[in-house]
Amino acid sequence: MPADTPILRADDLGALRGDGIFETTHIRGGRPWLLDEHLARMTRSAARLDLDLPPTEALAELAEQAIDGWPADVEGALRIVCTRGAEDGGPVTVFATLTAVGDRTRGQRRNGIAVATASLGYPSGARAGAPWLLGGAKTVSYAVNMASQRWATAKGLDDVLWVSGDGWVLEAPTANLVWLADGRLWTVPAEVTGILAGITTRWLLKHAGDLGFGAGERMIRPTDLTSMDGLWLVSSVRGLAEVRTLDDKPLGPSPETGRLLDLLGFPA
Repeated sequence: MPADTPILRADDLGALRGDGIFETTHIRGGRPWLLDEHLARMTRSAARLDLDLPPTEALAELAEQAIDGWPADVEGALRIVCTRGAEDGGPVTVFATLTAVGDRTRGQRRNGIAVATASLGYPSGARAGAPWLLGGAKTVSYAVNMASQRWATAKGLDDVLWVSGDGWVLEAPTANLVWLADGRLWTVPAEVTGILAGITTRWLLKHAGDLGFGAGERMIRPTDLTSMDGLWLVSSVRGLAEVRTLDDKPLGPSPETGRLLDLLGFPA
């Protein structure tokens, strides 16, 4: 159905309480990229929320229905959503939407982004020992994420990089952080911090050797990021956007940005 077709009940718990999960995949050549990996993460998110997610095969069929007829030369974003359903009980609500990737997203790949750090408030290890904080789950409860990005926009910036209450870099509202140092691509460890382990980030680090880089995970302070050989926000639809300004300090440009985009298969 078209994205503007009404399908949710007014008492759907996804809309009322943000009680649900979702995944978004990049559509290239008319096909969803890394769909199996996204559906596997969706299954893990559902387990953390004790949510009755339909079988993977049914979700894959839904994805196929959504992309049927999508032009091969148009970049797309396929979102699959599962909420707990109606407030009075019953089956979960599951639907998919498909939209074209906008000019703003493509422009960030070409031109880079300006980012500010912002405190998320709690210690870096808080979510690892508190399952009710839903660390690592991709939920539809994105009010804080969107508020963070609106704050950035109001300051004339493109995005935010969250920092823990004890001063460690975490993630962006809709992306992971990747940086280049000592010939290795690094990212923040998800298991330790409870951030969302990015599908695109994992693929990038797995294939870092194709460009002659090593790969790893480690904690890092915001002040240390300004001395890196490259700094990027990485996500499924945006792909990779170089951080050109961090807290008003100019960075880069890195000569590796184009090579990383080529490796990921995203057009600049």
